[in-house]
This record gives sequence, structure tokens and C-alpha cells, in this order.
Amino acid sequence: MFGYYNKLSSKVYNLDKYIGLSFGDVEFYRDRLSSCKGDILEPGVGTGRILIPLLESGLKVEGFDLSEDMLDICRHNCKNKGLNPSLFKGHMESFLVDKKYEAIIIPTGTFLLLHKRSDSIDALKNFYNHLTTDGKLILDIFLQPNLTVDNTTTKTWELEDHIITLESKVVDVDVINQYTLSHHRYEKWTNGELSKTELERFPLRWYGIEEFKLILEKIGFKDIIISADYNYGEYPTKASQMVTFEATTNKQERV
Repeated sequence: MFGYYNKLSSKVYNLDKYIGLSFGDVEFYRDRLSSCKGDILEPGVGTGRILIPLLESGLKVEGFDLSEDMLDICRHNCKNKGLNPSLFKGHMESFLVDKKYEAIIIPTGTFLLLHKRSDSIDALKNFYNHLTTDGKLILDIFLQPNLTVDNTTTKTWELEDHIITLESKVVDVDVINQYTLSHHRYEKWTNGELSKTELERFPLRWYGIEEFKLILEKIGFKDIIISADYNYGEYPTKASQMVTFEATTNKQERV
């Protein structure tokens, strides 16, 4: 049966994207949020790679994830750092809390996991509604220039008493609805024998850069700045670059 960020895949995520690893994003987000005095929310918080350094810099950050296994690892990582942020289970398109955030951040393309267009639109509306007046949304997306079915990659992690392998295979490319579907097979090998396996169905959406800007504008976001590879305000020139959108709500207060 297919799972989604269950125990083995969450462990691999924590190994591959460990606390202390930065792609330039940790420094970028820390800089862009440095003026925030209020609460910040990270949907899809994962195992805390971004959350923890932001907390350590003095920012007030909380997060949620749809995977309990991810949240368990995140809580453990936070505890090891002497941190105790608010963490809860939730979905981007439907979470509801009785507070407003000064900023909402979704780094590393996590937003693309919402492969259904309706869910992604609902999530952006939900973010808008949970932001303060002049609240800030910052999120990353990336393009998918190599849309080849049956493209397979493998990775291996060698630990003290076992080996974990991951085979990823693209099984479908839906050009009309703009998403790819991959199957991930995680295997844990102990003393040469297969001791655990997980299968994961992994859809991933893509957007055109100007398309996504128009979506943000339609929802009500303003002052949109587009950056490439965490160079603020530098418009993308290559399909391989990470693309960051920063936008504000600029809500008008009712009299």
C-alpha cells in the first residue's frame, strides 16, 4: 500500500536534508524575515531544517505538517536544540487557527506537493486569510524541464547497522493538469536482508513563473518580488533555478 512520508521516508528526509544544511535558503529566509516581530508560520515544516535556525535567530516560528512521522522527528530535533515551538498536524488548504501571522513561509518547493490546482488555490487563499494586514508570504517553486516517463534514479545511505536505498521512478506526466507522478520505493537492508520497505506515491505540480505571479495577484497579494536561487530580486534566467515569490497582503482596514 502506498504511504506518504511515513517512518522510513521521513527518516531518509531527515538524513538527506539534515539540520544545519543550507542551499542558500536558510540565510535568505532569515534575512527576509529579520524585521518580523510577530508570529511566523511554516506549513510543511518537515523535520525542521528551516524552522530550527530561524528559531535560533530569535524569530517566533511555528509549523505544521500532514505527516505525523515528520512531526515526530521535528519535535525530536527541536528538543535536541532546547527548542519547544508550536507544531501541529494540518493541511495547507484547510488548516484553521484563531490567529494571524506576520509571515507565512513555504521553502524548498514544498508547495508543489499540492498537485491539484483547486487545492493549491485554496491553500493560497487560506494563507492570505491567516496573514495580518501587510503580512508577508514567501514561498519557493521550481520548474520541471525534464518531463520523461520511466526516468529512474537511485540513492543509498549507509548507516552503522543498516543500509537504506531509494528508487524513484516517474510513472506519469500530466501536461494538461501540470503535474508529474513518481513512485518512490524505500528499502531498509539489515545484515544483507530486507527488513523494511515503503512505497510512496509522489505527485509534484509545476507552474510557469508569470502564471504563478498572476495567481497570487488574483487572490489579492501585492508588491510581488521574484528571486532566483535566493538572490533577492534577481529574475530567473535558467530552468534549473529555484524561484522564490515574496508578496504582501496590503489589506485595507475596514472603517
